[in-house]
Amino acid sequence: MTRENYHSIRSKNQFLVFGSPAIEDTEIQEVVASMKTGWLGTGPKVAQFENDFRLYKQAEYALAVNSCTAALHLSMLAAGLKPGDEIITTPLTFCATVNAIIHAGATPILADVDPVTMNIDSEQVTAKITPKTKAIIPVHFAGRSCEMDVLCDIAQHYNLKLIEDCAHAIETEYKGRKAGTFGDFGCFSFYVTKNVITGEGGMVLTGNEDYANRIKILALHGMSKDAWKRFGDDGYKHYQVVECGFKYNMMDLQAAIGIHQLQRVESYWQRRQEIWHKYNQAFADLPISLPADPEPDTRHAYHLYTILVDEAKTGISRDAFLNGMTAENIGVGVHYLSIPEHPYYQQTFGWQPEDYPHAMTIGRQTVSLPLSAKLSDEDVEDVILAVKKLLK
Repeated sequence: MTRENYHSIRSKNQFLVFGSPAIEDTEIQEVVASMKTGWLGTGPKVAQFENDFRLYKQAEYALAVNSCTAALHLSMLAAGLKPGDEIITTPLTFCATVNAIIHAGATPILADVDPVTMNIDSEQVTAKITPKTKAIIPVHFAGRSCEMDVLCDIAQHYNLKLIEDCAHAIETEYKGRKAGTFGDFGCFSFYVTKNVITGEGGMVLTGNEDYANRIKILALHGMSKDAWKRFGDDGYKHYQVVECGFKYNMMDLQAAIGIHQLQRVESYWQRRQEIWHKYNQAFADLPISLPADPEPDTRHAYHLYTILVDEAKTGISRDAFLNGMTAENIGVGVHYLSIPEHPYYQQTFGWQPEDYPHAMTIGRQTVSLPLSAKLSDEDVEDVILAVKKLLK
């Protein structure tokens, strides 16, 4: 596969959009085919995407939804979590992880991260467990697996539900086992910046048939299972509303993209790994912290390439570095300001960044550089030159 299959040449004066996905002709034609059939909503292509993803992840059940946020919310409801229950998660994550806990009526509890892996610290998790604790939501940050052996032992010992936030971790593996298959649920994102994209979209994996059936019902208004078939060519099917559900279903238009994206998941992963190693080599002598190497017997998804810009070492602040990269026509990201930095959570839960010092430090220094299969060698070189220009 050559870059020209899916990406026109970017000139030097064009802005390099952060996280811009590789889109090829096959998914474009699949979307067009869906448009021509008139079946745009949840239908056979969603069912195919679910099955393809289930097989790729070696899971029992896969349920497509419209976002990873929806996947997390539905997983908590299917798990029977209730108002007053406490759920432990990381302060270094996108707000959706915490918001989904709040939407489920539960109470989020934060456990600080390991400063090297940037994943939730297992010892901090244990320290935060109370009689009200009912679940743990680890986030496989940037595509690096959490310590799933330890977290599974903790969940088993304290009889807690384990819901994996795998928004960054489609290709991630831990000791030969795929991320999203350790816990009671695994929740995935196909947002436009992710490794497999549908524009907007998500997936829930579970090994429990009852959980799978309930999520399928809750995701489409609480209508009886397979309600999407009611307009099929084998005759009208009446449906029944059996719960007060949500509008969380994925459309065939989205699945049409995902089906073909998933077929290239390995070649895209290899390209991102190649770019990751080029960055490591190019930045080795710069006064910045580079991502830790993947742990032995794991597979990193290479979703984010995050550097830490410490002004005391670099002579430039993180935010000045961000502005400098933008001035060089290079799009960058911040993943993430720690959750306690945000006013809503300070006002609602009384959280302060200083209470989670590792997440706070990372959040104030981190920069995500472009890491997409869409990048050409010339794009990668532009990123490298811009970083060196600002730091040397």
